[in-house]
This record gives sequence, structure tokens and C-alpha cells, in this order.
Amino acid sequence: MKTTTNKTKQTSLPMGGFGGGLLLLFLFLAPSLWAQDYKFVSDVSYTKKTDDYARERLKLDVYYPVQQHDGTVVVWFHGGGLEAGQKEIPERLKNKGYVVVGVNYRLLPKVTVAETLDDAAEAVAWVFRHVGEYGGDARKIVVTGHSAGGYLSMMLCLNKAWLARYGVDADEVMLYVPFSGQAITHYNVRKMQGIGPLKPTIDEWAPLYWVRNDCPPLVLICGDRELELYGRYDENQYLDRMMKLVGHKQTYLYELDGHDHGSMVDPAFHILERHIRQMKK
Repeated sequence: MKTTTNKTKQTSLPMGGFGGGLLLLFLFLAPSLWAQDYKFVSDVSYTKKTDDYARERLKLDVYYPVQQHDGTVVVWFHGGGLEAGQKEIPERLKNKGYVVVGVNYRLLPKVTVAETLDDAAEAVAWVFRHVGEYGGDARKIVVTGHSAGGYLSMMLCLNKAWLARYGVDADEVMLYVPFSGQAITHYNVRKMQGIGPLKPTIDEWAPLYWVRNDCPPLVLICGDRELELYGRYDENQYLDRMMKLVGHKQTYLYELDGHDHGSMVDPAFHILERHIRQMKK
């Protein structure tokens, strides 16, 4: 396990006269504007699984402000079609006062999708148990990720059984924010079933199968419907519609015009942070 530290620096300003006194008072009342030290802890094992692939793969990174307590926690699942990708701390989440957790999980086709989802649930359960050690608040956990990571976020939100295996109620998560998540059965899960990417199916591996009216706020963000991958926006639009039909009042859907599956990620962080601020009011 490796630990490094980096700092966000503030530019010094003149402090003389009446204006300087006001500036000092302002900085005293707004301590979040002070420079903060951040630490980065890498390759923390989060699993009790003992097979070689699990011990190699099931690790996470934590990026956190050193002097903060009870902070918001963002759990980030990487993309890669469930077949590729590496844990990461997104640049857009750094230096914002968040505790950010970047998670690796086992990949298809080396494992089944059930094993991948179990990994994701185990990681979130680890966050609930340990985030206080990094200045985070277990009541302020946000689960998010892009593409395959968005799919994992959706499944953990809607099918409570995954987190329940680890003694966590999925409804204890403050907010779920999948970026371009697959709402039908994931196309690489269908590939393992012998089904092509343009033949849509909905089974137990589809978030749509698990729509419910009593989950935490669910924020669905996608790129332009004409540019997204395999009709991804349309799937999310249907999920949004079904969630509202069953009575869930806090499902939100965003379409980022002009952005494809990859380029939608950067502007999506603005929406994520806006919903975090709203939850904290």
C-alpha cells in the first residue's frame, strides 16, 4: 500500500487596511478556501476472497483531504465494457474536498457478471466500514462511474440483494449517479450468452428488471442520443420513465447534446456535483 501527499495552493493577497481585515474575516468564515493537503493511498485490498485473480485485482485507491472530517465520499467505478479498465481517481473530483475511492473489480470473461457485481458490492461495503478513517462520512456516500461503472452503480442501486450480502442496505447510499450506464442487459454479458450487441434483452442482469419506487435519488446522465453507444440514451430514458411510473419521484435524466459516449464524461461531473450540493442542503 503506497501513500503520497499533494497540496492545493492558494495565491497570497495583500492584507493591509480595512480591505485586508475584511479578507481575513472572510477567510476565517470560509475555511474551505484555505489550501488543503490531500493524501493518496493506493492498492488497498478490499476483499476477503482468496483466489489469485481476486487478490491481484480487488484493490482500491483513496484520495482524501487530510484535515477534513465527515466529508462527502465519491465511489468511482471505471469503465471498459466490464472487460477492461483500471481504477482511477478522476481529475475533476480532485481538490474539491471529497474523499474519492477508485475501485478495481474482476473482469469478464475471466469471471461471470455475478462475480463482478459481487466485487462492486464488496467494495462499497468496505467504504461504509472504513471511510471514517479517511475523514469521510458514511451517511454521505455517492456511488457513480462511467459506462460499465455506471452499469454497476445502477445494479447496486436497484437490486438491493448485492449490498445486502455484505450487511449494507443499498438505501443507505446518499446518491447514485451512473454516467452512460447500460439499463438493459449489458452487451458483454449478452456476448457471453451468445447474443449480439444489437439484440437487446432484459433479464436479471438488467437494471431495468429491478425498477423500484423506494431507492435513493438516481441521476442518469448520458451523451447525445444520436452519438451515444448502442442507443444508451434511449435505454436510460426508458429506465427513467419506468422508475417514475412505479412511483419513484427522484429519478433525474440528463442528455448532454453534442457529446458522445466518451466525451460526455467531463461535463457530467458538473451535474454530479450539483446534485451532491443539493443533497447536502
